[in-house]
Amino acid sequence: MARQELGPHSLRVAQRVAEMLDGVEAAVVGCSGGPDSLALALGAEWAGRRTGTRITAVIVDHRLQSGSDRVAAETAELLAWRGIDAVIRQVDVRDTGEGPESAARSARRAALLEVAQGRPVLLGHTLDDQAETVLLGLARGSGVTSLAGIRPRAGSFWHPLLEIRRTTTVAACREWGVRPWHDPQNADPVFRRSLVRRSTLPVLEQDLGPGVAEALARTAVLMQGEDAVMADLADAWLARHAVLPQDLAGDQSLPALPLPTLPLPDLVGEPRGLARRVVKAWLQRAGVESSFVHVEAVLDLQHARGGAGVDLPGARVTRRGRRLELNRGDENSS
Repeated sequence: MARQELGPHSLRVAQRVAEMLDGVEAAVVGCSGGPDSLALALGAEWAGRRTGTRITAVIVDHRLQSGSDRVAAETAELLAWRGIDAVIRQVDVRDTGEGPESAARSARRAALLEVAQGRPVLLGHTLDDQAETVLLGLARGSGVTSLAGIRPRAGSFWHPLLEIRRTTTVAACREWGVRPWHDPQNADPVFRRSLVRRSTLPVLEQDLGPGVAEALARTAVLMQGEDAVMADLADAWLARHAVLPQDLAGDQSLPALPLPTLPLPDLVGEPRGLARRVVKAWLQRAGVESSFVHVEAVLDLQHARGGAGVDLPGARVTRRGRRLELNRGDENSS
């Protein structure tokens, strides 16, 4: 179809994408057909022609709703009409106790990474999504890492629209002359994020005045800086105590590593906040997920006798004299 002049909203979306794609040879765009991801895909097509980036859109059909295959096919057809190569991937969503939203996200991201094959994956999260993420983190009593929210670049997943409101993506789709699909689950209060989006944030805006979403998103930006500093401090501590090799400190993209024991006296001599981050980093580096409760229980082993331990998801931390030893479940079974 003939190229059209962009309006102010579609131009803003496209320019944000172009800034992130500068120097990128090829990228994948996750597109559900909703306003955010559809605006992202159209913006990526515009940006790709200017940056020389080859764009492929991936539509993930979770098969959780009746007619999802039709929505996927119509989205692919719309994108093809706009000159965008699009593929559909069907996934099986299996909830293993993480909750339906998290299970669907895990399945979707796995499908996107499979298609991307190492290329960056652009996702359409907006400032509104960032605000919702921070608010949910606050409600859970989360720490700096969680409150840092969605990073602009998190490994292979890139988020060019984090400074753009959802109203802008809706207006951009209107300027592009396309009709996005509106997922009915986004209005279903059974999902916590939907409840925050439809009820909690609007009430906060009403009671506290406008700008709450922007303030929450700004909190994420501030926390991202704080989180990076704390991550570096924890890595430096692990390297200084020969738990993590010096040349690996600071590289957060590493796969799970077998790590030595932690020296307990040195650890408990540190401020509690740093000690928490060291334990968290130690576990995370070994591929073990942990909560605040888990980390506190590990630190409290300083008061326990030798042989006492803490069970974690797929692992166990045991006090051995003056050191903490980590054993993963797969190591115990081998």
